[in-house]
Amino acid sequence: MNTMSIIIVNWNTRAILLDCLDSIAAHPPSRSYDVWVVDNASSDGSVAAVRERYPYVQVIENAENRGFAAANNQAIEASRGDYVLLLNSDTIVHAQALEHMARFLDVHHRVGVVGACLLNADGTLQPSWSAFPSFWSELLGRNIRSRRPYCTRDGSAAYSVDWVGGAALMIRREVIEQIGVLDEGYFMYSEETDWCFRVRRAGWEICYLPKATIVHLGGQSSKKASARMKAELYRSKIRFYTKHYGRRQAYVLSLTLRLVLHGKALVEKISGRAEAYHDLRLLTRALSVPHLH
Repeated sequence: MNTMSIIIVNWNTRAILLDCLDSIAAHPPSRSYDVWVVDNASSDGSVAAVRERYPYVQVIENAENRGFAAANNQAIEASRGDYVLLLNSDTIVHAQALEHMARFLDVHHRVGVVGACLLNADGTLQPSWSAFPSFWSELLGRNIRSRRPYCTRDGSAAYSVDWVGGAALMIRREVIEQIGVLDEGYFMYSEETDWCFRVRRAGWEICYLPKATIVHLGGQSSKKASARMKAELYRSKIRFYTKHYGRRQAYVLSLTLRLVLHGKALVEKISGRAEAYHDLRLLTRALSVPHLH
């Protein structure tokens, strides 16, 4: 039977990380598996807490915050599971969720990636799939939740999608060996979209599996993202566009977004928000089109 490696990247989320590990222990897959925690220089005692409560968990302790993609890659390369599950530290695994995902890959040999059904803390659906970015979706800042029924071999309900969120994403190691690990040029945001784009381009299918339910606490946050996080988001979007759609289209998107940001900053300045132009400088720098190798 195919084995599984579960990888969790952590940065100062000690309490919810332990809750996540508790949920895996309570609802483990029905096959051989190992668990890896990659800690990005936490200062909250996360590493010591994991080692004390779960001594069998493999811990990689970084001296600095290497970002989501690079940290996942460390465990991907160190682990040996046939299936690799990327799992956020702020998730709670439900009964059979991990085994449902693995069995789906067992049966559907052309599916390279399967994503779980993510739920908010109150049990409502948290959309975790989307179509690949387009000019208009990026300009409007809205994902297009496109999905198509997938014809399964075992009668289970599933959907074919362009990409699934990295909060609970399972991929075949065979696929990783073919297309490579996550692109470490993304510090955070868009790395799973990029990975799924490469999976699709290599001829594999990507599916969303409704019966594999996992709570994702991060989706509950309603606070406005900080300017720094927005800058990382814009930087990742432009990197994705440059890499997969070409520098010309990336320049057009960058210019259009800059114009939108200048318009918003002007409105905010007129309304008395003093820091509007500080945010503008940070965000427009993030929209620079990179030179990719």
